[in-house]
Amino acid sequence: MARPRAADYDAKRDAILAKAAELFARNGYDGASLAEIAAACGVSKALLYHYCSSKEDLLDEIIAQHLGDLLAAVHGADDPSRPPRERLRGLARALLDAYRDADHTHKIQINDLGRLPPDRQARLKAMERELVAVFATAVASVNPAIGAKPDLLKPLTMSLFGMLNWHYLWFKAGKGMSREAYADMAADLVMDGALKLAAPPPQASAKLRSIGSRPPKRS
Repeated sequence: MARPRAADYDAKRDAILAKAAELFARNGYDGASLAEIAAACGVSKALLYHYCSSKEDLLDEIIAQHLGDLLAAVHGADDPSRPPRERLRGLARALLDAYRDADHTHKIQINDLGRLPPDRQARLKAMERELVAVFATAVASVNPAIGAKPDLLKPLTMSLFGMLNWHYLWFKAGKGMSREAYADMAADLVMDGALKLAAPPPQASAKLRSIGSRPPKRS
C-alpha cells in the first residue's frame, strides 16, 4: 500500500525547489549536491528523496514550474481584442511581472535546461515555444505584413525576449526606470521596428507617389 502524502507535502516540495534553485543559481548545477540541498533545507538526505528522486528531477521541476508560471501569466494577460500596441505592452508587462523574485529560476532556465536528457528538454522547449508563439502573434498584429515574413517576425520577437530576459542582470527595483516603463519601452522599440521593416523602401514609395500623380494617358 502506498504511503499517503502529508497535508503539507506540496508546500514542503515547493520550499525544497526554491532552495535548490537558489543553490543551482549560486553554485552552478554541478556545484550543488543533494547533500548540500538537504542541509540547506534542514532535512536529511533520506527525507529529501521522499520529495525528489534525483538532482535531475529537481532541475526538471524547477524549470517546468517556472515556465508554467510564465505561461499562466502571459495567457492571462493576452487580449486579442485590444489595440495591437496595448496588447503587446500588456504581454511584456505580464512577463516582467512574472519574472519578479524569480531571478534564480530564470537564470537556471537559461543556463541549465540543456543539461537535461533530450526527452525532458523537448517537453520544456515546447513550453518555451508556446510562450514565444503568443508574443509572435501579438508582434504580427502590429502589422499583418510581418506575420507573412518569418524571416522578420522571428528576429523581432526574439529581440523582444532578449530585452526582457536579460533585464535581471542590471535592473534594480526603485532605481531609475520602473519595471512597467521598461516593459513598455521594449515593446515599443519592437513595434516601431516592425512598422519600419514592413514599410516599402523610400525609393519605392517615391516612385509610387510619382506614378500616382501623373495624369492618365490619353488614348
